[in-house]
Amino acid sequence: MSSLPAAPRPALRHVLTHLVTPLLMCLGMGIAYLSAFHAPAPHRLPVAVVGQGPQAQALARTVQDRAGDALDVTTLADTDAARTGLLDRELVAAYVPDAGTPTLLVATANSETSASAAEKVFTRVAAQQDKPLAVQELTPMPAGDPTGQGLFFLLVALSIGSYGSVAVLGAAGAALTVRARALLGLGVALVVSLFGAALAGPVFHLVDHGLFGVWAMSWLYSAGIIAIGTALHTFLGRWTTLTMMALFVMLNFTSSGGVFQPELQNGFYAALHSFWNGAGFLEGVRDHAHFGGRAGLGGHVATLFGWLAAGAALLLLAARTERRRGLAAAPAPTAGEPAEEEMEEAVGV
Repeated sequence: MSSLPAAPRPALRHVLTHLVTPLLMCLGMGIAYLSAFHAPAPHRLPVAVVGQGPQAQALARTVQDRAGDALDVTTLADTDAARTGLLDRELVAAYVPDAGTPTLLVATANSETSASAAEKVFTRVAAQQDKPLAVQELTPMPAGDPTGQGLFFLLVALSIGSYGSVAVLGAAGAALTVRARALLGLGVALVVSLFGAALAGPVFHLVDHGLFGVWAMSWLYSAGIIAIGTALHTFLGRWTTLTMMALFVMLNFTSSGGVFQPELQNGFYAALHSFWNGAGFLEGVRDHAHFGGRAGLGGHVATLFGWLAAGAALLLLAARTERRRGLAAAPAPTAGEPAEEEMEEAVGV
């Protein structure tokens, strides 16, 4: 005979069913973060040896042979060419041999972890020649973000504010039309982006110039996420939060380049980095704030517009679907009786 009374069984089954979402979140986050970050290793990290003639060529070949696929070593004629390559974000580091003290040119704003990986390699190169290595930084960082990783945590804050708002717009705003929810979403994205600009500028000084551009990209990024999430709620209901976490946390944070650049990750996350919206935002802000917009800013902004356009297309499809279902004017949950969707989605927030 079962020890459970008959009455609680439906309630227990109800609770167990709803526990599926947080358990899947746990599994998904573990798989995503550990597969992306657990064993970073360089893969064709672009570096250069500065110098002309057979000696520079021989050094470059030696470094390449010893590093194998970890590095992609080229030679450059002079330090001006090396500086250009670093500021265009085509190189991670450039080694300048010297009879006294060799120098490694780096641009930490591109990626602190990539620059550190290159520094380890060339510290060994200099040590084999019994010489100390001097490191010259080409992109001095703001005092509030000396490693450049503060922008990644700005991305995290914007993402949570954006996908968390989707739960409210989808569930509590169910009585509104898709058009009304979309307009509200644009307003929410404006507020989220203003929070982001304030945190990046006057509060924590992550950037010391170009704050208007940081705000504009924050708005594009947030608006794209909210538009996609608001539309997906029409089709996925209480599974929207899990889907949003998969898209904009599990796959997004891991491929953004905020912790490791693509050259330090496996091929899957490196491929996502080329078109995912988090990478578009983070690399766009880096280009704008630290490299004067010279290193592909237009392409990253186009990525953000592309995700917003995808969200707009999904909203049109959602509006058409709701009209066909006759659900555009569905009643909202009454006070004191929260809908199951709202309770489920609150887990994700």
